Amino acid sequence: MQDDSGISIFAAIGAGLWWLVQNIAGAFYNLGYALSHTESWLGWLSWENSLEDKQSLMRFVYYGGSVDFFFVAFTAFLVLTVVGLYYRNVLWAVVRGLEGFANAIGRFFAWAGLLMVVQQIIIVFMQRIFARPDMSFGLGIALEKDISWYAEELKFYNAMVVCLCVTYTFVQGGHVRVDLIYAGISFRAKKVIDMIGALVFMMPVAVLVWMYGWFFLWRHLIVPNPSASDSLDRLVLKARALRWNVETAGFSPNGFNGYFLFKILLVAFAATVFLHAIAFFYRSYLEFVEGEESEDKYLDKDGLGAGEEAYEGAH
Repeated sequence: MQDDSGISIFAAIGAGLWWLVQNIAGAFYNLGYALSHTESWLGWLSWENSLEDKQSLMRFVYYGGSVDFFFVAFTAFLVLTVVGLYYRNVLWAVVRGLEGFANAIGRFFAWAGLLMVVQQIIIVFMQRIFARPDMSFGLGIALEKDISWYAEELKFYNAMVVCLCVTYTFVQGGHVRVDLIYAGISFRAKKVIDMIGALVFMMPVAVLVWMYGWFFLWRHLIVPNPSASDSLDRLVLKARALRWNVETAGFSPNGFNGYFLFKILLVAFAATVFLHAIAFFYRSYLEFVEGEESEDKYLDKDGLGAGEEAYEGAH
């Protein structure tokens, strides 16, 4: 008797592999087409409220969360990995570039923490000492808002630190770890675990956050609301009725009303985590191949300064 279940399993696996090969091969065409027809999806940047601008924006929204875009990024990662297997200096250059990017972004937006503290102190003084209901800041063009607006804005500074400094903290080794077996295993076993972690946890989670966050963002910027289930043709058809509808609702009548900025931070968070997952995977692979002498090679790690060596690793 023929085992139909076994045949169906192999058929499903074969169909899945063929789908994967098709999408990887199609990524080269899609990338070439996108780069040679930038006006079809970036023309909206010179916004003139024309139908062409609206259609261009809808294409941008569609491609940003599409399978096509994912496979362009995935194929680029595969090609770079294959090249790096033969030319390790290429991978080291990618690691240094992506870690440098993470450090630069993190070191810049970490100042939002200081800004948050200073603004909170000003709010306390204005409320308790000067009994003012509002504040005005600005050079030439004043930003005059109720104190509750500035108080709720502190959440945005905190979100900037969390979303844009996460990869910087990863590079610096500042995240808290719960270590059950990692410290007691060999150096190369650690690198294998790091590679698996980058591929199985960091990358998929970053992709999921991006997919949900991308359309979540645009649903708070434009109408008609785009959906992840909409086809490209349907979104282009919706473009005729497109208009900007930036979210300005706050949690209180005079509170902070720029909550669409949090959606942008969510997308930025997913993008930076995905990029650093690539850097972490490559660093782990290179350290696995080259041995313990390559540990922390080219790593730009901050210190506490001269005379503070005793506190290193305790912060």
